[in-house]
Amino acid sequence: MKIFVSSDMEGTAGVVDWSQCRPGQSEYEYYRLLLQEEVNAAIEGAMEGGATRFLVNDSHSTMANLRPDALAGRARYLSGRHKPLYMMQGLDASFDGVFFVSYHGSMSGTPATLSHTYNPAAISEVRLNGVVAGESGINALVALGHGVPVLLITGDETTATELEPFSPRAIGAVVKTSVSRFAADSLHPAEARDLIHDAARLAVEALPSAAPPSIELPATLTVRMRNPDLAEMATWISGVVSDPADPVAVRITDDDPIRLYRTFITVVLLTRGIAE
Repeated sequence: MKIFVSSDMEGTAGVVDWSQCRPGQSEYEYYRLLLQEEVNAAIEGAMEGGATRFLVNDSHSTMANLRPDALAGRARYLSGRHKPLYMMQGLDASFDGVFFVSYHGSMSGTPATLSHTYNPAAISEVRLNGVVAGESGINALVALGHGVPVLLITGDETTATELEPFSPRAIGAVVKTSVSRFAADSLHPAEARDLIHDAARLAVEALPSAAPPSIELPATLTVRMRNPDLAEMATWISGVVSDPADPVAVRITDDDPIRLYRTFITVVLLTRGIAE
């Protein structure tokens, strides 16, 4: 049994500030170890449930946050920041399930610590088929394209709730309760690891009843940008059109979920330079 793990960092228990999850900052080295332990807890729980092979796609910041030799389960490690499929690089139909570890909520949802959707300097909201979608819902498009179910998500309660419309059977391991965008009540790291471990085991054991994400095709991503300049720039990309009802929003519609995701990632990358 083969599991794909996409790991972020903002959803780690105890993380509440950008300085804790940005390489080069004084707090980063400590919190990257907490992230590593949560990733390993998910792998070890999955192994108890019967999983045997793992690929971890490091998907946070420079995408080189984990220590390869310290990964549990002798997992393969996909790192580096230039990835055509970004947080979902490496997933294909040979996998049995997807884990989202240390994910975070969207900025437009209920309070979520360090909330954003790919690039907070350019994007204020994304909706998938009219429903607010965080990175988990957008990334689920790739899982759908390969016919692979999303089994687990870890982070705060907003993060778990935002995935439900798209992967209702995924198990959520809620390791902290967000008070605001920069405050949270977190479980002790050991308790968080135990919770993730048990959730991962249950998620793998429930695999026979799991199903790929529930996203109606053709699907539409409505992306609300920070200003009209960014929205206009996004329309330079084939398949991206202005939203007539909103001068700062664009729409992308496609019957191929992976192509839809690729187009969205192109919007993210194109607008990143001017937004920053």
